[in-house]
Amino acid sequence: MNANSGAARAAGLLAGYALDVALGDPQRHHPVALFGTAARRLEQRVHADSRAVGAGYTAALVGGTFLGTAAVQLATQRAVGALAPSGPRRGPERGPRRGRPAAEFLTVATATFVALGGTSLVREGDEMARLLESGDVPGARRRLSHLCARDATDLTPDDLARATVESLAENTSDAVVAPLVWGAVLGAPGLLGYRAANTLDAMVGYRSERYRSFGWASARLDDLLNLLPARLAALLVFVVTGRREALSVWRRDARLHPSPNAGPVEAATAGALGVRLGGTNTYDGEAEARGVLGDGRPVEVRDVARANRLSRQVSAAAVLVAAGTALAIGRRGRE
Repeated sequence: MNANSGAARAAGLLAGYALDVALGDPQRHHPVALFGTAARRLEQRVHADSRAVGAGYTAALVGGTFLGTAAVQLATQRAVGALAPSGPRRGPERGPRRGRPAAEFLTVATATFVALGGTSLVREGDEMARLLESGDVPGARRRLSHLCARDATDLTPDDLARATVESLAENTSDAVVAPLVWGAVLGAPGLLGYRAANTLDAMVGYRSERYRSFGWASARLDDLLNLLPARLAALLVFVVTGRREALSVWRRDARLHPSPNAGPVEAATAGALGVRLGGTNTYDGEAEARGVLGDGRPVEVRDVARANRLSRQVSAAAVLVAAGTALAIGRRGRE
């Protein structure tokens, strides 16, 4: 990738992020939802209590998404190059290569808009804040399923607030920071390939009897792809808030969380907001004891709005970091 393509990739990331902020996820026919439908149908056909079969399933869907996006980008590059003026050019930008920066911008902007879920995430956070602040606890219990799979039947308002804050922290990393990181490094294929892997983890990456073996590869791939983004998200929590507690709680408590990637960002969020996260949660009727992150006060309803603001700030910082990374990669390629 040369400097022009790097600049085009950076511009595409910024444009796609702006589209997500302005429009959010489409209510119907979202490409990720269509991918999920196709993945579910394939699972029903090939499912077996086997890691090998699950690995093949994951490789086919994630690899197919990555390679398919790369093919679309190449076709776009050739189409744009064919439309470009045919006058003499200096340097290597001849033939289809003329279309590379324009194709990079178009495909990255589109893929960024498709892959990001930040605006839909904070809208759910806003709705949870509204329900809790108005005292509509039954409505908040029903709404929590839009954010996580936690059993909300007996949760109090403060329990619901804690669940919301934890989900906002983890999903800001998964749905915003991580796709931007992979978009900066690998362009549109990285964006959509990551989103495919993350979607499969949400679908089959559970330790249930059905998915313990079949979903193993999807869960491990998602863990691997989020190792760097989750730590960048935790660092950005510190950067945008300036709270040293974000770093100290991250270093001390992240290991207590059962997830290697949710731990850092939730611990940093706990430190930044001055609250305690973690504890015992119930999923599918089974209680799961998690470590306590932070040593502040318990989460209250008013903290949902604070966590939502933090999510927006981290997302804005992440797209600037991603755009800068894309520019740096482009300059490096030129050298």
